[in-house]
Amino acid sequence: MAIKQTSKIEFTVGLDENKIPEAINWTADDGNIANEEAKALMVSVWDTKTKDTLRMDLWTKDMPMDEMKQFFHQTLVSMANTFERATGDDKMSATMRDFCDYFAEKLELKK
Repeated sequence: MAIKQTSKIEFTVGLDENKIPEAINWTADDGNIANEEAKALMVSVWDTKTKDTLRMDLWTKDMPMDEMKQFFHQTLVSMANTFERATGDDKMSATMRDFCDYFAEKLELKK
């Protein structure tokens, strides 16, 4: 299959003197997103050669704890949905969503 188009997503991270993130901005031309502020990001990349996941998890110093908890919860829910679309395994996806409900309950997150 020949590549007919490419798309670029770019993250810019502003660091303090100790290399701790102070600002995160991102741009995605295909999504009409230009230099938008973010407080946290999680990126996973599958390395097919090593059969391993490479990860980058960053958050700014001023990311509020309540928002971090909500960010994790929403990320877990999104992962369950993506897992179902990618594998068709509705039983495991439902199990993952059950954990997401438990996670939200224990952290006292509002739905």
